[in-house]
Amino acid sequence: MSHPLADRVLQLAYDPGISPKGGGLPGLSVLKSVVSSINMFGIIAVVGALAVSLGVWAWGHHSGGHQAEANGKKGTYVAAGAALGLGAANGIVAFFSNLGSQIR
Repeated sequence: MSHPLADRVLQLAYDPGISPKGGGLPGLSVLKSVVSSINMFGIIAVVGALAVSLGVWAWGHHSGGHQAEANGKKGTYVAAGAALGLGAANGIVAFFSNLGSQIR
């Protein structure tokens, strides 16, 4: 006697046997180079944004411009967060990829 629900659960639990593999497609090294260059471009842009934000923060503080000071402070925090995210991107992806591969 077959149970339709049990058959569906067995289909959901099927392991297709697929895992990430390097070198499977041509152009992988080019793609890695492009993504690394984009990451470096982002880090350089964040350095510029941080310098501008710090300047606006200092200018607003010393000139009494409370709105400029608040915007400079906000920009500084956003730039610092972006730098943290860009620097940690590879580790974050590796961590969650590792975590996902442990799910059985």
